[in-house]
Amino acid sequence: MKKGLITSILVLTFGGLQAQPLPSTPKLVVTLAIDQLRTDYLEAFSALYGEKGFKRLMREGKVYMQAEMPFDKPDRASATATLFSGCSPSTHGIIATKWMDVSTLTPRNCVEDPNFMGNYTNQNSSPAQLLTSTIADELKVATRNAGKVYAIAPFRDAAVLSAGHAGDGAFWINKTNGKWCGSTYYPEFPEWLNQYNDSSSVDFRIKDITWMPLHQVSSYKYLSDWRTEPFKYIFESERENKFYRLAASPLINDEVNLLTERLLEKSGIGRDDIPDLLALTYYAGNYNHRSTRECAMEMQDIYARLDRSIATLLDMLDRKIGLNNLILCIASTGYADSDPADTGIYRIPGGEFHLNRCATLLNMYLMATYGAGQYVETYYDQQIYLNHKLLEDKQLDLTEILEKSAAFLVQFSGVDQVYSSHRLLLGSWSPQIDRIRNSYHRKRSGDLLIKVLPGWTIVQENGNDNRAVRAAEIPAPLILMGGGIKAGKVRTPVSADRIAPTLSSVMRIRAPNGCTATPLEF
Repeated sequence: MKKGLITSILVLTFGGLQAQPLPSTPKLVVTLAIDQLRTDYLEAFSALYGEKGFKRLMREGKVYMQAEMPFDKPDRASATATLFSGCSPSTHGIIATKWMDVSTLTPRNCVEDPNFMGNYTNQNSSPAQLLTSTIADELKVATRNAGKVYAIAPFRDAAVLSAGHAGDGAFWINKTNGKWCGSTYYPEFPEWLNQYNDSSSVDFRIKDITWMPLHQVSSYKYLSDWRTEPFKYIFESERENKFYRLAASPLINDEVNLLTERLLEKSGIGRDDIPDLLALTYYAGNYNHRSTRECAMEMQDIYARLDRSIATLLDMLDRKIGLNNLILCIASTGYADSDPADTGIYRIPGGEFHLNRCATLLNMYLMATYGAGQYVETYYDQQIYLNHKLLEDKQLDLTEILEKSAAFLVQFSGVDQVYSSHRLLLGSWSPQIDRIRNSYHRKRSGDLLIKVLPGWTIVQENGNDNRAVRAAEIPAPLILMGGGIKAGKVRTPVSADRIAPTLSSVMRIRAPNGCTATPLEF
């Protein structure tokens, strides 16, 4: 009797397990990278939201409240590359939007490529500087090029890096003429986009676009503001910078939605059983990259409008594809535009750090020690590049030079740490140095990396983009939603390099070739 009962239970158990099908592969994976999206603002401004945007995501999605970039000093380009490659700049090579090209001694944009022409732009672009594969590339390999891959973004670097090496098309807003543009690197600039540019792009509508608060001024009470009257921005009044200003406002997200709707109608993406990838980018940073102190009301309205744009996108995807047929992944780039230094009345320690002065004094020190010569070849973004040819000609030991240089630089006011390339590549491990190592690429980063104390301002000698240093992490969310994903909220931090292997697992494809992280459980 017992034997028969046990047998029946085993049959029912294993039979039930075998009968449970694996979750079906989605027809479409949609990634929405929101530049500078912050969890603290997302939560603080919740009273400004409707029911169909952020609140719907919180109800129906798997929400990770803290997704951390695994490397130091992320920006939009390095974060985007990590989201799609599943590895850090030390591997994928995109250390920043720009880095110093030591062959020309000039800064180089991460997607600049003179080998390809632009469509509706004079910018020459490709993902050639991205040194690893991405989920877009792996999807193309797995489907023998049958899976469609498109990227739409307000910014060139975000569009190109998210489309990967094998994407069908990457489209971004031309800040000069308002047209959606692309690169001849990609196999197509579709006719439907030409038609859209000729009839419906934002340059036809910019004269009628005005940004004013979405709600009553009294609703914006979560950040202190010096104003009692609503702001008003008329973009047409900016003769030269109107499209640049638009791209640094929340209204650009509506433009992304408009083109997304046209692409869903014309491209056939998400219409068959072969998974496709649509990579979108929104903007949630400060208006015109001003400080939050200058535009507190604007920042709150940015999130209110962002909520509405997300609601529009969710409704669009549900109508045209069905949310049960797709996976939506919303992630942040994990950084924020820097605010100015705190004023002296608060007596918070700080000062100004000038990289050019450091570089000049370091060269004088090395000349006094080793003889005449231009030992410092150049400097850029808290990094100093040494003249390796001079060191070879003088038969000087590079390791010794690096050690002495680091010991000299660390004595400067405002300097916290100086990391030499030798220390980063061969030195002992610690949690702090691991993040620095992940942001360092041996062929693109400088010989000496300078970390400045919190509260100090890094003065940019060649521009007005001075940055006040804050060591605190920007809290950034990750949200997964769609077929087969159970709703829930996770407050334990997760690493953002796990997003790419997670989406790869969802699509039943290989993870990108530089990825060593494990998929998230959902």
